[in-house]
Amino acid sequence: MLSSMRMDDDDLYSGYGASSPYDPQYQDEILHRMITGSGQGQKQQAIVMPMRLGTGYREGSSLLLKSSLASRKLTTASSGTAARPMTAVRGAGYTSGKKEFHPFNQATAGPSPATKEEVSAEEKLKKMETKILHLVESCFEIQKTDRRLALEKAKEASSKERTLARMQEQTGFTENRNVDLTFSVLFNLAQQYESCGLLQEALNVYQAITKNRLFSNASRLKINMGNIHAKLGQYQRAVKLYRMALDQVPSAHKDLRLKIMHNIGLLFVKMGQYQDACMSFEFIMQEKPNFKAGLHMVICYMVVKDIEKLRRSFRLLLEVNLDIDDEEKYAASHDEIGSNLYLEAIRNDELRKTEREMQQEAEKSILSAVKLVARVADDGFNWCIETLKISNYSNLAGELEVNQANLFLRQRDIPSAVASFTALTESPKTASAAATNLSFIAYLQGDVAGAEEWAEKARQADSYNADAFVNLGSCAFAHGEFDKARSFFMCALENDPSCFCALFNLGLTHKRQGSLEDALESFLKLHSIVGPEPQVLYHIANLQELLGDFEQANEWYQQLLGYVPTDPGILQKVGDLHVSDRQQAFQYYFDSSRFLPSSLSSIEWLGAYYAEMQVPEKAVQHYERAALAQPTEPRWPLLIASCLRRSGNHQEALRHYQAVLQKFPDNLECLRFLIRICTDLGMKTESAEYAKALKKAEKARMVKERIDSSRPGSRKSVGSSRGNSAASLAGFGEYQNKMGMQPTTSSHNNNVLPDYSFSDKTAVGVRPQTSGRNIADDILDEDIENDLMPV
Repeated sequence: MLSSMRMDDDDLYSGYGASSPYDPQYQDEILHRMITGSGQGQKQQAIVMPMRLGTGYREGSSLLLKSSLASRKLTTASSGTAARPMTAVRGAGYTSGKKEFHPFNQATAGPSPATKEEVSAEEKLKKMETKILHLVESCFEIQKTDRRLALEKAKEASSKERTLARMQEQTGFTENRNVDLTFSVLFNLAQQYESCGLLQEALNVYQAITKNRLFSNASRLKINMGNIHAKLGQYQRAVKLYRMALDQVPSAHKDLRLKIMHNIGLLFVKMGQYQDACMSFEFIMQEKPNFKAGLHMVICYMVVKDIEKLRRSFRLLLEVNLDIDDEEKYAASHDEIGSNLYLEAIRNDELRKTEREMQQEAEKSILSAVKLVARVADDGFNWCIETLKISNYSNLAGELEVNQANLFLRQRDIPSAVASFTALTESPKTASAAATNLSFIAYLQGDVAGAEEWAEKARQADSYNADAFVNLGSCAFAHGEFDKARSFFMCALENDPSCFCALFNLGLTHKRQGSLEDALESFLKLHSIVGPEPQVLYHIANLQELLGDFEQANEWYQQLLGYVPTDPGILQKVGDLHVSDRQQAFQYYFDSSRFLPSSLSSIEWLGAYYAEMQVPEKAVQHYERAALAQPTEPRWPLLIASCLRRSGNHQEALRHYQAVLQKFPDNLECLRFLIRICTDLGMKTESAEYAKALKKAEKARMVKERIDSSRPGSRKSVGSSRGNSAASLAGFGEYQNKMGMQPTTSSHNNNVLPDYSFSDKTAVGVRPQTSGRNIADDILDEDIENDLMPV
């Protein structure tokens, strides 16, 4: 291949030591020749020689090729002929077409791929700030449902904020640091710590904020720190922080300064420094009076027993302006339809609700202050009433007079209460309430006609008074007019759907009429409103039992036992429902006897259970308690002797039978038992004597019955005595009938004590004593009508 590239007079060492065509001296020589040739008037065609940039050049490596190229350039330039492209020496990979030379050989490589734009550091920092801000904002929504998760978010925001600060220091953007973002992150973290109860951690964050001078208003956070110290019981430290915050708050923020002063006053009250507290509250009442500060000032002066300042503080409380619109503004006009629609829209809007809350707070504060003044000052109640009548809150004077009459009732001063209520009936504002209370008093005194008269006056004074309708319904119930009573109770519910007393009495009326489904509906509705009230739960369970749904009745009784687990009557009812499970029934009756040892029904059931289980000796202790409760009843010692005889202790049983015969010589059953036990013991002589005594007693009884039957009215007297005897044993007789046992009767029923089982006259059958009443009260007062009046 080298032979094809040689010239005619080729010399192997020709050109050695010659100058390089890239040598500046050599290039100047070529340029000089070209300029000289062009001066002769010949047109020269310059051949542009492409040059390589940045390549390494080695002297003498391709000297032969370079010298031949140089000689060809010079020959062409001197001959003046047209230049032709070089074809002899051509690099591999090139074509004969003209192509533009590219120094990096990228002309034919196609377009370069688009490079991804790099994100600047400043944009990264802005995106990170936005992300931190979103985390802080999300904490407020999450806090409502999950405080722990909100705390985790706040910690994450704090961690990212520290990372952002380090990145700003590394990239040199410390001057653009967002101080407000740092404050928001730290303040949010402290708030989340405090909401989760981590008070010490919250204090640490607040201290870090207040010590940082970059935050301009950080000193106000001393209020939050004072609140935390108050929660921790560190009152001295809290007062100090409140005062430091008070010094930092400008005078233009008057409301904030007064709130801080109020907190300081409350802390003085907690520390027992009432004089300092009075000074704080007096300052507030002078700057901007409000009801809370006025009431607290009255409390402090009441504690220190300064009567003059107490009355002065009460007057200052009455001088507080409520700043709400009059009620006449919301009164509808019958002429203008448009204005009526407007008033209907604003009558229950948010502004009106706020006004009502303010008015309720004012009335509550004033009435509470009146009670405090009346407790300390002489004749304080009357002084407060007279002061109220000349103030802007004169409408509360009548309510105070009603409260004074109720106070007489609580003190059981009935004549003074009646006199006060009677005087209040003359005023139109208090006539309805006073008449309602007079009706209540007359009903409790047994004057149903007077109660009905006062209730009618209360209804006439205020046709929307639900309590008046309840009293009218109770009077009708007492007269046995159940339909009329039901209509009055329904009218009371129409006027006031929240009148629970009317709904309860309506259920009792349905129950008394035998409308068990309607009664159950009323009590279930009442249960959904008032919740688990024991009396309501009992009536629901009893109605389920009367309707035959014993499973549901058991569930309701179990709920009732959760609230009154020591009620013996309910325990007996649950025991009666466990007929198939005698062991479970025994447990309930045993608990009933434990909570009320004098319950005769529990004693009889337990004695029968022990006898059935063939352990009569355990029944002796229960019958002994019954004998103590009814010492004149021969039945209990006879049962004790029978248990001893069944357990094999015949001698002890004989002594008990003989003791009963000495106390009750005409008792036929005792004589029969003595004849039987003497026969078993082989005592024929004693057995014959007891047999003769039995015959005499039977003859005497027959003569007595013949004499009684010949007297007028004797049949009625005998029937009534038997009825009383049956009534006294109704509870046990019902149980024995259910269990297939025969009741034990006795001829001596003149001194039988009343049974301790509850009698419900509104129920179809007998039910036990309810959980809300005392056993002794049920004995003396079994009329359900006395529970119908509202208190």
